[in-house]
Amino acid sequence: MTKSRLIAIFALFLLAFSVVIGRLFLLAQNTDYAQTAKNQTITTLTLEQQRGNLYDTNGHCLTRAENRYFALSIPGESSYAELFQYVSYEEQATLYKKRNAISPFLVEVNGDLNDLGVYTYTVPQRYYGIPIAEHLIGYLDGDGQGVSGLELAFNELLGKNRGVRTIQCVTTAQGSLMQGEEPTLTDTSSGGSGVMLTLDESIQRACEAIAQETMTKGCILVLETATAKVRASVSMPEFDPNNIQASIQAQDTSLLNRVFCQYNVGSVFKPVLAAAALEQGLDWFSVECEGVLDLNGHQYRCAQQKAHGLTNLTSGLEKSCNNMFIQLGLTLGAETVHDIAEKFGFGQPIYLAGGLKSAAGNLPSAETLQNLGQLASVSFGQGQLMATPVQLAGAMNVIAGDGQYRTPSFLEGIVDETTKQITESLYDPEVRRVIQADTAKTLRNMLAGVIQEGTGKEAAPMNGTAGGKTGTAQTAVYDEDGREKMNYWFTGFYPAETPLYTIVVLQDGTPEPQTSSAAIFSKVCDALFWLQDNATQEKILQENSTEIS
Repeated sequence: MTKSRLIAIFALFLLAFSVVIGRLFLLAQNTDYAQTAKNQTITTLTLEQQRGNLYDTNGHCLTRAENRYFALSIPGESSYAELFQYVSYEEQATLYKKRNAISPFLVEVNGDLNDLGVYTYTVPQRYYGIPIAEHLIGYLDGDGQGVSGLELAFNELLGKNRGVRTIQCVTTAQGSLMQGEEPTLTDTSSGGSGVMLTLDESIQRACEAIAQETMTKGCILVLETATAKVRASVSMPEFDPNNIQASIQAQDTSLLNRVFCQYNVGSVFKPVLAAAALEQGLDWFSVECEGVLDLNGHQYRCAQQKAHGLTNLTSGLEKSCNNMFIQLGLTLGAETVHDIAEKFGFGQPIYLAGGLKSAAGNLPSAETLQNLGQLASVSFGQGQLMATPVQLAGAMNVIAGDGQYRTPSFLEGIVDETTKQITESLYDPEVRRVIQADTAKTLRNMLAGVIQEGTGKEAAPMNGTAGGKTGTAQTAVYDEDGREKMNYWFTGFYPAETPLYTIVVLQDGTPEPQTSSAAIFSKVCDALFWLQDNATQEKILQENSTEIS
């Protein structure tokens, strides 16, 4: 090989080498390539989002959150052994499965481990603590999605994307942190939207305490008379939103929201017929009650077959005389009875949001009531007539107020969780006149007499006066001892002269309650008294002394 050929080959190799070195230099200068290489060693972990909350009318959070703690488990740093003692049994299994992982992961621990040198992050979790209004609020599934109640009705709003928090770790090929690198927390979350209810937490807690003390099955409902806003909604038995399985296994009907369920109503329907009579000028109406009324071969009886003698509208309500109201219903006629009941809200569901609504109850048609037997039964609250506690609250609120019907309302509006200001009102009740204001006032006086002189004496509060009506409804359902399960009602208002609240108490499906619904009503009134300001308390007591004098 000649010398010139060797020189040419050497020059060729030198040129190729120069090209490679130049290319490597250019690659080293290109930051995009460097970033791409770095990205291949970054692990990104996402922390759970916080769900929107529910608030009472005063802005108090009813779905308080507590922090859950998640520790960063880093391969190659003995995380398995280090974290094992701080995790639950289930998370121990997760640690064991991932002990040979080649990238960092999060594991839930029982506290903040940052002081121990472990990277720990907090995640707010729906926390009910001592649950409040759980039947109305509802509960979540294991994925944090609403299953019942308002949690379900507002699931999309409350679970809406509120931004995310991510953790980025720059790691080696073995998954350990790159030397000199720390995990980086990026937070793009922001305050989202919540829902404000009409509930008053103080009134709700007071009614829940009374229910726990006095009833096993039933409900308590409190409306603000002037607005028909629901200040308390209690259903018994209660359930634990964090342990739904226990209620399912117990089969104790604790998951039912009795405020929205329909029941036989009994004598609490009688004030509706009295309203129709007053509106039609039948204030003079009276009958001679002999304790039993024979109608087309069927006998209708007053309680304990007691003969009430000459009975008018006032004494008929006070004594809860079935026979008087049967004859009043026959006098009014099917069309009138049906129409007045419909105006008072019977047969119509109460809508909240989404698919959440009460049962419609059952108001027999005017055609059905042409049958004298059906008309007679409905006239004292029996037969095919059924209603929900919230419907009865709306009906009694007509009398407690100025004769107008206002839809019972559970929702104030959508709130900005940062400012706690309402951004969209949800309070939009239907308002319609049902009876004249003078008729409502006359009925209030009659129903005050039920507590002062009649069957509702146990409902008398310690402070101030009240009005209302007792009701015991037959169900045709019997227990194992052959005793009929009854629905025991008391519906009324407090105080009697200028009502602030309309109250419904129901105890359902029991042969005989330990505490009467009237006595429970009295306890609710007393609790409401002590929750008022001094000026309101003084006014209630002054009205009481005026009535006594």
